[in-house]
Amino acid sequence: MSAYRGRPASEFRFRNILYTKEDWRATLTINRPSVYNCLDLPTLREMSAAFEDASWDDHVAVLVVTGAGTKAFCTGADMKEWQRDFLGRPPDFYKWMGVFIETYDRLRNIGKPTIARLNGMAVGGGNELQMSCDLAVAADDVVIRHAGTSRGSVAAAGATQWLPLIVGDRRAREMLLLNRPITARKALAWGLLTQVVPRRRLDGAVSALARALVDKLPECTRYTKQQLNFWRDFSWALTIGHARDWLTVHTGAEEIQEGIRAFTEKREIDYRALREKAARNKGRR
Repeated sequence: MSAYRGRPASEFRFRNILYTKEDWRATLTINRPSVYNCLDLPTLREMSAAFEDASWDDHVAVLVVTGAGTKAFCTGADMKEWQRDFLGRPPDFYKWMGVFIETYDRLRNIGKPTIARLNGMAVGGGNELQMSCDLAVAADDVVIRHAGTSRGSVAAAGATQWLPLIVGDRRAREMLLLNRPITARKALAWGLLTQVVPRRRLDGAVSALARALVDKLPECTRYTKQQLNFWRDFSWALTIGHARDWLTVHTGAEEIQEGIRAFTEKREIDYRALREKAARNKGRR
């Protein structure tokens, strides 16, 4: 049986991502720099198709995932899409979340080593995307953060499951409850990144890692990765279905709607007023 080469990358005609294959390496670039490479439904579907192709193509040994531009690797879900499509129809969020889960599952189970190239900030689902990769190299001016408890979401699609495994329980709670940005250097010290380099050396560092991964035995690499995934897969399988349902049900909640609207309108949230209103409403029950 001859090796399966997959389709030429140029045949896909993606609109929201760039996809290339050359010298045993595939590179997927989220190409939405004007919105900080956030993820809407069409982008997730294109990413999923590229992940499948990279997995099947016997002439792809390693996959690099990155973002276009210099400001953002990925900033997670597209909040404008959420406001437009889900605030008035919360049950539809279940469908979007299903595509999100399938896309991240496909990346983790690609059967080949993956490298996140952090060219800019990784926020929310963007941090979950880089954690879905095996290794991560960041420019030294990059920051990583979560914003769910500040902006009307819950980091339940990777962060709550994997951050405690990677950085430890207390540090995970610090990131997810306080939503403070952490620097690339701190992320490296915590074990959240593999390597941090000056921006001018980012591409060289990623290429060096990719070459080193190509020069390994493919079946041994695949099984090693599968075994390394055990604890992540275990925690994910036990929680992600619940998270999908919880997020769907609560998309219609007042605090989530206020958080999303405030984010898209670029204004602050009056957290104390929300707490006072919630307390008064509970008192009337």
